[in-house]
This record gives sequence, C-alpha cells and structure tokens, in this order.
Amino acid sequence: MNFTSKHYDMKRKTIYRSLFLFGTLALVSILFQLCKPKGPAEVTTGNAASQAYVAPGKYDEFYNFVSGGFNGQMNVYGLPSGRLFRIIPVFSEDPTSGYGFSEETKPMLNTSHGYVPWDDLHHPALSTTNGEHDGRWVFGNANNTPRVARIDLKTFRTAEIIELPNSGGNHSSPFITENTEYVVAGTRFSVPMGDKTDVPISTYKENFKGTISFISVGKEDGKMKIAFQIKTPGVNFDLARAGKGPSHGWFFFSCYNTEQAYTLLEVNSTQKDKDFIMAVNWKKAEEYLAAGKGEKAKAKYVHNWYDEKTHTATSEMLNEVMQLDPTVLKDMVYFIPCPKSPHGCDTDPSGEYIVGSGKLAALIPVFSFTKIQQAIASKEFEGDFGGIPVIKYEAALHGEVKKPGLGPLHTEFDANGNAYTSFFVSSEIVKWNVKSLEVLDRVPTYYSIGHLCVPGGPTRKPHGKYVIAYNKITKDRYLSTGPELTQSAQLYDISGDKMKLILDFPTTGEPHYAEAIPASLVMPNSVKIFKIEDNNHPYVAKGESKTNVERKGNQVHISMTAIRSHLTPDNIEGVKLGDEVYFHVTNLEQDWDVPHGFAIKGANNAELLIMPGETQTLKWKPLTTGVFPFYCTDFCSALHQEMQGYIRVSPANSNIPIKFSTGKTEAPAGATGSK
Repeated sequence: MNFTSKHYDMKRKTIYRSLFLFGTLALVSILFQLCKPKGPAEVTTGNAASQAYVAPGKYDEFYNFVSGGFNGQMNVYGLPSGRLFRIIPVFSEDPTSGYGFSEETKPMLNTSHGYVPWDDLHHPALSTTNGEHDGRWVFGNANNTPRVARIDLKTFRTAEIIELPNSGGNHSSPFITENTEYVVAGTRFSVPMGDKTDVPISTYKENFKGTISFISVGKEDGKMKIAFQIKTPGVNFDLARAGKGPSHGWFFFSCYNTEQAYTLLEVNSTQKDKDFIMAVNWKKAEEYLAAGKGEKAKAKYVHNWYDEKTHTATSEMLNEVMQLDPTVLKDMVYFIPCPKSPHGCDTDPSGEYIVGSGKLAALIPVFSFTKIQQAIASKEFEGDFGGIPVIKYEAALHGEVKKPGLGPLHTEFDANGNAYTSFFVSSEIVKWNVKSLEVLDRVPTYYSIGHLCVPGGPTRKPHGKYVIAYNKITKDRYLSTGPELTQSAQLYDISGDKMKLILDFPTTGEPHYAEAIPASLVMPNSVKIFKIEDNNHPYVAKGESKTNVERKGNQVHISMTAIRSHLTPDNIEGVKLGDEVYFHVTNLEQDWDVPHGFAIKGANNAELLIMPGETQTLKWKPLTTGVFPFYCTDFCSALHQEMQGYIRVSPANSNIPIKFSTGKTEAPAGATGSK
C-alpha cells in the first residue's frame, strides 16, 4: 500500500504520542511499585486471621455475589470467610446441576442465534427498594450474546433471561434504578442497525450506532420486558449507575472511543484528552413514550423464563422494540466531557456526586448533579456530539482528586462520605473524601486490581465494614497450577481510619464486579424444598404407585421416582434401538438438602440433579442394543451405591413389550434374547 508523506508523518506522530503516553505511565507505575510495601506482612494486622475467621457451624455476615466472567456463571461467597458456597448456572451449561442439559432447562439458553451454551458474565446487580438492597433478586449480564438474567434469591436459580436486540455487546449492564423499576443495559460495541447492516467497516462514523435498553421489572414477580431503547451516536459504553435521591430519574454512563475508531483501538481510540459521561433523563424518556413519541423498530430476540410450578423453562420469540431518538426528542440525553477512556461511572449515596474514572488519567473527576442541572438550564454547552448537547466540563465539575494513583477504574462508597477507588496500573485501593476530594489512605493490592466492592456500596445506605479487591493477576500468591493461576480476591477492613488487609481468597472464573448484601436480608427467605403437591410437571410421579412407562411412537417416556435409597422403576424393558428415551425423574424427598442425581451409561449430555419435590428430565438415545445401568449420582444415604437400575434396549424390529418394575424378581426365562 502506498502512503503519502503527509499521511505517513501523521501516523508516525500518532504512534509516537501513544508510545510516549504508555511509556510515561509504565515509568510512573514502576516508581509507585518501588514505594509500596515489600510484602503483605507490612499491610496486614496482627489479628487479621481472627477478623476473617468464621467458626465451624457459624454463618458469614454477608453474601458476596461475584461475576464468573468467562465461565458465564455467578459465584456466591461468604464474607468475611471467603468461603465459596455456590456457583449459580446462568449463561453457560453446567454439568454439575444439569442446567442446560435437562429438557426443562435447555430453553433458558435459547437466543435468536439458536441455542448458545456459553457466555461472559461481568456484572451482578442486586435489586433495591428505596435505593437499598431488598434481597429479592440479583441480575447478571451476558457480554457476548447480549442478554440480561434475573436470579431468584429464594432459590439461587436463574429464573429469567431476556435477549437484547440492537446491541453489539452487553458490557454496560445490568444497572438498576432505585426501586428496580428498570434494569438498564448499554451496548459495548456500536454496530450498524435497522435495514442497512451490510456496510463497510470503514463507514463507522456514518453507519454505526449504539443503544441503551431500559428493561422494566415486575414489582411482584420480577418479570422482565424491554420497555424502550434510546438510540445513541456510535461509541462504546463501559459502565453505568442510576441516580438516587435528588438525581433519581437520571442515569449516568461512561463511554469511550469518541474518536469512533474501528481498528487498533488501543491507539486510535485514545487520541482525545476527554471522552464522555452520558447523562440520561429517563423520566423524560417515559414522558415521550407516554406521549406516543416512540417508534416501533423490528427486532428479533428471545425471552426465556423458568416456572417453579412446572419446573420447566419456556422460550418466546419477540419481534419489535420501541425506540426513542434523542437527536429529535430533546432534553433527554447530554454528554459531559470526562478524562480519558473512562471505565467506572459511580453515583455516591447522596445522589449528588457522580465519579468518573478515566483509565488513562492521573486524576479523578467528580461531577455535581446540581451543577449539571444548572448547566442544562443555562445552556452551558460547548457544542454537540452526534446531535447530543455537550455540557462544558467546568460547568458540571464539583472538583478533581489530584494525583490519586494510576489507572482509576471503579469507585464505591461507605456511609461516612468516603470513596474507595481501584487503580489497575498502580495496583492499589485509594480512599478519599467525596466532598473535600482529599486522599485519606491507600493500600496495595496483589496484583492489578480491577473492580472492587463495598457491601452496599452502590446503594443509598452502604453497609461498609469491608472493601474487597478483585485482582487480575496473582503471580506468587498461591500454589502454582501450571500456566494459569487462580484469580483472586482480597478482603480489607475499612471500619477504622486506615484500610487493613485481613484475607486473600481464590475465586473461580474471572471476577469482574461483585456486590455484597447482609445474609439477614436473604437467608430467611430461602426455599428449602419444593412441595410435591404443588408440582405441576406433566410427567410428575407424586408417589411410587404413580410411576409409568409409556410409548408414544418412537418416544418412550419414563415417569420415575427417586427416594432414599432406590429408583422406581429400576427394571425397564421394551425400549428399541432408534427410540428416544425420556427419564422424567421426580425426587420424592421432602427434606432439606437431600437432592438426588441421575445418569445413564452412554448419555451424551450430563447428569440430572433433582431437588426435593422437583421433576427433571434426561433425554437418552441408545446407539446399541443391550442392558444399560443407570444410577443416582448424588450421595444420599448409606445405601447410595445400591441406588441403581437397568434398562434393556432391543433391536428396532423386536416385539418386546414395554415392561417395568421395582423389587420384582422373575424365574429365568427360557429364551435369553429377543426375537
């Protein structure tokens, strides 16, 4: 390819400028590292072990819901112990529980692209009432195939997943309004939309657009529905937070790549000194919607939900969304300049202050909601971007935290007016006062912290007590496990003036963000069993006398029961090669924490794990004739090993009738095989 001399000089200057920037950051980072304590012994306290210790038989004070990142699941830990309690299957198949393998749960992973067995979950968000945690639900985002999930905290199960159309990636999600009126999701990647999607990548500025989806949440049942989408200029949305208190009715998003680059973004999307915080007046959006100002847009997306009465998931395909265009509908969306490539965008408990965190900045800007409103009223704009007014930086600014560290990412708050910001490059947490902007304390993390979490940190009433760092690199912190080491978290006591490291604990998947909630808000509501009498599964057997084996063409449906320590029926004959066999297994137990498992030799999926009172189905298509064992996979009693059975598969043209039993013995038949 031939370049003009002028073009070559411009590219060379751009690259030199970027190299200088990153070189400077690297040098300062090294200096920061040299000044930090040499080891954890210098930052931990003498009674650290006792502070994190939870005695046998005692409970943790907090649940910590941690994203699993590339494992697509959500992890549940206890605090302060750091003990792992559960990995909740959300967007990825889970052979441990059978999620995505049982016939009942397969629909949960349906999308407009078909069945998708994996995704990348970055951010949990706990439901709130009046801006405070209420312990009902936790939401999670699918970053790759854009979706939002709702997990019911009574069962710790994924209850619902809705796909997001017109989204190239779902990173800026899921963030919730004060009363969980909406779960909000911004697209990570802007893409061509509408009827004109087959366009050259080089036409990014002309043809690529973003969206913000507002998903309504049912007050009682939590049922999700896309209420509307706001169209935006083509940028990348990173994180967001709802306003609260005086800023209720507004939402704030960090966005980067205002250069609208489409290649080598590490250079081309970092040219400007400032990107934006986007402020959205969602109450104004509701007014426009009520006035009929929205436009219906064609869209293909899937909505999945799980019914605890039938123990079965259902999928529906939807085909339109309502959209609002802020370039036409004024006073709804504004941009505020923010240095540089911002990641975090966090509102403090009072709702007055909005903290931006530019990944490539050496300061933290704090914006004032009051000043933003004054700037809008007096039209203190410096122009527009993509038809959206841009508020002057100084007009919206409360102030800047000067030289706090390098690479600020994410901020949360305590109840005493203090903020805690993670710094990726300088590997530290910095505590500072929101009003005075004074740095109060700093502690090192090991190493390269991403997000952090203060229990209740994003709410109106933080619970405080701890801050947890979720680190990207562990290096020498744990026993080696080959090329990849465990991800990790670190727990710091923030009850005093100084932060104190009290615990390291390993994490599963890749932790991005997390939220923590008092156990007292969740544990009392936990479901212990599913009542047999309420089970409305079409193939439920509510007792051993109700078991059955039924042929429907080439399908064989086996209504089976499991109870300590046998399966009914445990001898089945009459299945033919070419049949599809459905084992509908009902767990008859009505005792807490007594699940049963089910597996059969040759099944090309996974086991089932069936909770007390529940029915789940395993589909099996035998490939050869013979007798195949099946058994309970979850240790349930002293006679667990004896909890087994056999199913006989005969040739396709055989005349062996359907026959099933448990505990019945027969004299050996004269014939040894089928005819």
